[in-house]
Amino acid sequence: MNEDGARPARFTAGGDRSRVPPAAAPVAEIAFCLPDLPDVRDFAAAQATRSGMSPERLADFLVAVNEVATNAVTHGHPTAKAVLRMWTVGRTLVVEIHDEGHWEPGTAPGETPPGPYATSGMGLWVARMVSSDIRFETGASGTFITMSFKV
Repeated sequence: MNEDGARPARFTAGGDRSRVPPAAAPVAEIAFCLPDLPDVRDFAAAQATRSGMSPERLADFLVAVNEVATNAVTHGHPTAKAVLRMWTVGRTLVVEIHDEGHWEPGTAPGETPPGPYATSGMGLWVARMVSSDIRFETGASGTFITMSFKV
């Protein structure tokens, strides 16, 4: 279960515009590829701290961001950079990670916990467990994963 004791999920194929930040929300953004993942974690930690996230919650937050960002650069389009965007809505920190890859929609990713001896396939499940909400969108413009965290 996530921080609210629920299993958040939303999966859409195509144009879910709910991930777009409100016009007044300042957006922090960083483009990255695989070697940039340490910089992505530092960037996300700084933004989360600025938004008021407690040090106790920061570690779980960074695990979720790292898992989704790693997926973006290992499973997304092989020659394009991924982009992480962050903004706040009230007391919620929103993190969007976009890559140019896409897949055939089915059930929402990360619904099933990994097996007891799994060595991969845990990232989206972990992100689902520690976020307040997670949304998946895939289509012609790539894949967007949007996570929300209470601060």
